Amino acid sequence: MDDLFKKLISHAKEYGFIFPSSEIYDGLSAVYDYGQNGVELKNNIRKYWWDSMVLLHENIVGIDSAIFMHPEIWKASGHVGAFNDPLIDNKDSKKRYRADVLIEDYMEKIDTKIRKEVAKAVKRFGDSFDEKQFRETNPRVLANQKKIDDVRTRFVKAAENDDLKEIKQIIIDCDIADPVSGSRNWTDVRQFNLMFETKLGSVSDDAASIYLRPETAQGIFVNFLNVQKSGRMRIPFGIAQVGKAFRNEIVARQFIFRMREFEQMEMQYFVKPGEELEYFKLWKEKRMKWHKSLGIEDHKLRFHDHDKLAHYANAATDIEFEFPFGFKEVEGIHSRTDFDLSQHQKFSGKKLQFYDPESKENYTPFVIETSIGLDRTFLLILSNAYKEEKVTTANGKLEDRVVLKLPPVLAPVKLAVLPLVRKDGLPEKARAIMNSLKIEFNCQYEEKDSIGRRYRRQDAIGTPYCITIDHQTIKDNTITIRYRDSMKQDRISITDIRKIISDKVSFRTALSKLL
Repeated sequence: MDDLFKKLISHAKEYGFIFPSSEIYDGLSAVYDYGQNGVELKNNIRKYWWDSMVLLHENIVGIDSAIFMHPEIWKASGHVGAFNDPLIDNKDSKKRYRADVLIEDYMEKIDTKIRKEVAKAVKRFGDSFDEKQFRETNPRVLANQKKIDDVRTRFVKAAENDDLKEIKQIIIDCDIADPVSGSRNWTDVRQFNLMFETKLGSVSDDAASIYLRPETAQGIFVNFLNVQKSGRMRIPFGIAQVGKAFRNEIVARQFIFRMREFEQMEMQYFVKPGEELEYFKLWKEKRMKWHKSLGIEDHKLRFHDHDKLAHYANAATDIEFEFPFGFKEVEGIHSRTDFDLSQHQKFSGKKLQFYDPESKENYTPFVIETSIGLDRTFLLILSNAYKEEKVTTANGKLEDRVVLKLPPVLAPVKLAVLPLVRKDGLPEKARAIMNSLKIEFNCQYEEKDSIGRRYRRQDAIGTPYCITIDHQTIKDNTITIRYRDSMKQDRISITDIRKIISDKVSFRTALSKLL
């Protein structure tokens, strides 16, 4: 899987999806730039999320709050005092790690052993296999599950008590080694605050200290009353936002999975106290349906309920995807109670309540949060789409094909227009066809190299359709359309191109699956 991940990273650079930032100056750790294909894919993911929230829900609206915010906001939210990661260094390799991630990875390795046992049993017993009974009776599964449960119990208790010595002791007792060097020579665990601090003002001595926002949610909470009153919103209602956030990740690895500058897509849903767990369940179902609508197979997605709840939450779960480096969080769904609005009410002195005209009461709404990383979702889509295949060419030979089987609605380029040769009026005809379609679809024109090589380049960036303009096109206005996934080719009329492509790449078609 490490080799696969390396290939994915290399492919992303070679085909214009993601570049290391400031590369000609030797780069900047954990900061990346999106290339010409990457920015199109990222924009499409963002639009699909935004439309699924704002267009499909009459009671959800969007805002765009500022990155710079009053520093008191971060005191109220708890970020100034408690936004920390527990980090541990290996004395031999000089590498630094998040202690909680080392422990989580250890438990994940044991869980992988359990899943392998289950998979072998499924193969052995077939349709008669009872997975629940097997998990409850198989000695190896039970022993491994006990290891996980024991470590989890210790870790949750240590995290709740902020017991850094116990967290280190868990690492020692589990015999967890440095993933790079294999060394077990660890330092003590220490806490690091993740916020970037900067100055606001014209003269440095007089400038006020402020922070680059570590999340976008607080911009929603402080605008709760503005949106509610100006939009005449009734509970329940939601506020969506997409925006940049910044965290001084000391341990930033795994490509764009964990970066210092990243983009979040968040929606805060305000509900009546006492109804929050009902809406928590509802949004769990909605968000999992959204991920599956992108063609992600069931076995690659799972919920992971939090063992340790944040002090402000009464329910929390993550949606995890199986990346090449294991199951990792892509989206969090949290029931945040009334903590955020109550804290901002307390620190600002402004009343942040909702008057219910039906019950004639004022109350502070509870909040259900859905928070998804745009960059992580990008990596999810790319990881799921990357395929290496053996295919048979037109002359019967086997050759390798690397293809991105992206959902057509998200693909950076929807249609490649390819004249068979650069003469006989074919380029002119191809340009005329492209000009008639490029207002609706992102098209790409290519005339260099053989048609086979051009097909392969389009496969590598995930283009779902290629049309070839040949000499027959001049005679009868027909073209050859090639489908990326099956490589099947059909002869169709030029007038049919728009309809065939529209049916598959339309946001309308994709969003209708979520209704």
